[in-house]
Amino acid sequence: MIGVTDPRTIGAQIRMKMPFLTPLEARVMDTITGRNDLSLSTSLRAVSDDAGVSDAMIVKIAKKMGFNGFRELREALVVYKQTDVASLHSEISPEDSSADIVQKVFRTATQALEETMSILDIEAFDRAADLLYQAKVRDFYGVGGSAQIARDVSHKFLRIGLRSNVHDDSHMMLMSASLLDTQDVAVCFSHSGATSAIVDAARLARQNGARTIAITNYADAPITKIADIVLCSTAQGSPLLGENAAARIAQLNIMDAIFVAVAQRDLKRAESQLARTMGAVETKRNT
Repeated sequence: MIGVTDPRTIGAQIRMKMPFLTPLEARVMDTITGRNDLSLSTSLRAVSDDAGVSDAMIVKIAKKMGFNGFRELREALVVYKQTDVASLHSEISPEDSSADIVQKVFRTATQALEETMSILDIEAFDRAADLLYQAKVRDFYGVGGSAQIARDVSHKFLRIGLRSNVHDDSHMMLMSASLLDTQDVAVCFSHSGATSAIVDAARLARQNGARTIAITNYADAPITKIADIVLCSTAQGSPLLGENAAARIAQLNIMDAIFVAVAQRDLKRAESQLARTMGAVETKRNT
């Protein structure tokens, strides 16, 4: 089984590999994971008949997902479906009341947070905090919703006296990346991990000797082949919300934790700078 120590990781590990399946393989996996009657006694033939493919195709997909075969995939899914987090996500329907919508959106976000925490690489987390604390220049790259995460992190860092640059334009990313060196860090935010503007900037930053950190939803995405450090979020998608909404919350929480870890490396200075920056804007607040 895919290195399972925490059952909450199973759903995340499967979702991370889904974008790299063929359309047919993805449809088959959706059929398997969508079965409410899946149990340890469910036969390979029953699953293949339900999906409309051969037994060999099911085994092939199971191995592509990181399992030794169908039995291991079946066992992992049964174990996962018994966890508290597996039942948190449910699809939004036209008949939902406002209370239903609020509950479903919040529960999906809770699932993303719980499962992201279960797969977070703490060693990589610590290395990312060290790099960001020690860096001379901190470049944050992101487009669309990912740029909003970058701006939020940059704002927090400024509060404790750590300056950073946020770039959401492909030309500006490349120009800035071309000037980075071995004392600098580029943090690359990309939900898909395949956005060309982010991947190109990360590659150029790496070529110039800068260390690169990727924040993404997929462990096998193109950006992960370039980055020195990878921190993954995970979120279950829905037709209306997609994956990005819940994943954005998970990524914000990863970076909030990074912020605290960086501040902790020199807490006295961080507290001093925080007092200064808070004092600077105090007069702008309404009394």
